[in-house]
Amino acid sequence: MMSDVPMQAECARHRAAEAIRIASLKKIVAQLNCAREASNLTKSQLARAIGSDPSVVGRLLGAHTENPTLATVVEVAAAVGLKLCLVPMSAEERARITEPMLSAETARSRPSYQG
Repeated sequence: MMSDVPMQAECARHRAAEAIRIASLKKIVAQLNCAREASNLTKSQLARAIGSDPSVVGRLLGAHTENPTLATVVEVAAAVGLKLCLVPMSAEERARITEPMLSAETARSRPSYQG
C-alpha cells in the first residue's frame, strides 16, 4: 500500500505556493496602482508610457489579476517610478510557506511503499 505522505506534502506545497502567489500579486498590484494614482496617470496614459495596449494595463491593475508576465510588471513599475526587489521572508513566513514547499519535494523523492 502506498503512503499518503507524498500526496499530503504535495497538497501542502500547492496550498503554500498558491497562497504566496496570490498575496504577492495583490500587494504588487496595489502598490503599482497607488503609484499610478500618485503620478496622476490614467491607465491609458500608463499603457502608452510602456508601449502597450490599454487592456494589458487594465487587466494588470484590475480586481481580477490572473497571471501577468514579469516583464509587464517591471515595465509598469518603471513607468511609475518603482523597481522590483526581492526581500527575504521572515522566519514565520518561511515556516508557513517555504517549508511546506520544500517538504513536498523531499516527500516525492522518498520511496512511498511500506514493507
